[in-house]
Amino acid sequence: MHAAVLHTLGQPPSYAEHPDPRPGDGVCLVRVSAAPLAPLDLLCATGTSYFGPPAVPYVPGVQGVGVVEESDSVAVGTRVWFTASAGIAPGDGSLAEFAAVAVDDLVPIDVPADDAALAALGLSAVAAWMALTWKARMRPGERVLVLGGGGAVGQVAIGAAHILGADRVVAACRSAGAASRAKAAGADEVVLTAEADGLEQRLARACGGHVDVVIDPVFGPTAEAAVRVLGEGGRLVNLGGAGGDTAAFSSAVMRSRSIEVLGYTNSSLTVEQRRGAVTAICRHAGDGRLAVSHEVHRLDEVEEVWLRLASGDADARSVLRP
Repeated sequence: MHAAVLHTLGQPPSYAEHPDPRPGDGVCLVRVSAAPLAPLDLLCATGTSYFGPPAVPYVPGVQGVGVVEESDSVAVGTRVWFTASAGIAPGDGSLAEFAAVAVDDLVPIDVPADDAALAALGLSAVAAWMALTWKARMRPGERVLVLGGGGAVGQVAIGAAHILGADRVVAACRSAGAASRAKAAGADEVVLTAEADGLEQRLARACGGHVDVVIDPVFGPTAEAAVRVLGEGGRLVNLGGAGGDTAAFSSAVMRSRSIEVLGYTNSSLTVEQRRGAVTAICRHAGDGRLAVSHEVHRLDEVEEVWLRLASGDADARSVLRP
């Protein structure tokens, strides 16, 4: 088969021939129709992640959409969303014509949404959905602030908060382009964060004085300002550190308002939780209520797309089609 094959850690993969995957007991053969290129793929390929350096050569790609070609337990022809552990554990991933996928890592999908659109949502959407519903325990009528609102997690969190009955959804973004994506996702108001002076006051005004839930894939100074806008019993859920790995929170503020600062990772989900989240996300995507801005590329363009993402020049999620 043809695939994106990574031969040297720290370098982009090349489009090349690679041995076909072999299905087996409890493992399906999936013909891949669309696979997103995610920051996790690039991190694993550097060999510097806490997962350790992966053995090369291997095919990157931790998620995708496709159709079951061969299986001893899933009907051939079933359209599926799937995850892979490429770069995290031995084995190949989704950036290929075919992938071998464990049955537990498949979620059947049957919605009127394009495969590339579903692939673009992927694990970022799972994180946003579960951060709101599971970790933050969001209730209808609450106000939600989404940091990094122009990113994939942020766009889904904005749409999901509305679906879950938020009274008001505010996005915080660093650039005009990110702000445009956040508005398209449904943000009631957007606050630009590039200028740190007065950020807390600007967030408070946009949120109507206080906020109940903060979804935070950013951390750093922006999270520090957001915590000070949380009202009584407010919850901040952190999903990443794009804006910094540390933040300082006042003990007095946390105790006086009984607020919670919570951490989230997809790896803590059970198979049932992940499957339920993907099913809900796909249903809402099919209804046109959840989407991530994305660009579609051919798989043979993987090296160029990889370098663009690594340089920070990619404004939208890149999805590759074999």
